Amino acid sequence: MKRPLPERYLTPVDLADLLGVPIETVYQWRRKDTGPRGFRVGRHLRYDPEDVRAWVASLLEEAA
Repeated sequence: MKRPLPERYLTPVDLADLLGVPIETVYQWRRKDTGPRGFRVGRHLRYDPEDVRAWVASLLEEAA
């Protein structure tokens, strides 16, 4: 079953603010393919909130 679209996708600035990290860290994650899955809408980078939640959950599992 397909999940519905979120009300809003996150920008890199939103993600940095949400996680309390510098914006450059978000871009480094993207370059190194270590952060949450992102996608492009034209030239704009966006993140699905569910993908971000899943990524954070995986980090918490690794830390346990």
